[in-house]
Amino acid sequence: MARVNVRSWRETYRGVMTDRVLDDPGLPTARERFWTAILSEERFRANRVAVAERDGVVIGIAMAGAPEPARAGWDTHLFVLYVVAAEHGTGTGAALLDAVVGPQESVALWVADPNPRAQAFYRKHGFVPDGTVQVDDGVREIRMVRMPPALPAPDGRDWYDDPSSGQST
Repeated sequence: MARVNVRSWRETYRGVMTDRVLDDPGLPTARERFWTAILSEERFRANRVAVAERDGVVIGIAMAGAPEPARAGWDTHLFVLYVVAAEHGTGTGAALLDAVVGPQESVALWVADPNPRAQAFYRKHGFVPDGTVQVDDGVREIRMVRMPPALPAPDGRDWYDDPSSGQST
């Protein structure tokens, strides 16, 4: 998992993250410690983690969990979704997203800006920017959110249908 994390960062974020971070010889060890903690420490137990493999080789990873702060306006935060560049466009990212986030959950994530490929992927999957921006490790990020689809009223009508008018508004 750490290898995919490092490889995908180096393939995707060159020019977005500093070379100092991407070329740091300690990066693989730091990511290994990160993933060891995620998979073993009690405080991360409720997180959902998924791995995609092809021919026994890990090609993508994802992780979602409770948002921080807990009072956020969504159910879930997508913390990680990394796929090696050779697998972009194969459906691997979509499968990983589906594995860690349910279709009825409201979800938020941070995505590097610029990262048009990732932003387009998230838009395709119902996410929209909410106007919030942060800088993390020198990388500008925008928050994107996805709300669950509206459920019909108990009688099967859309909530916005006005039964007295005979028309939908």
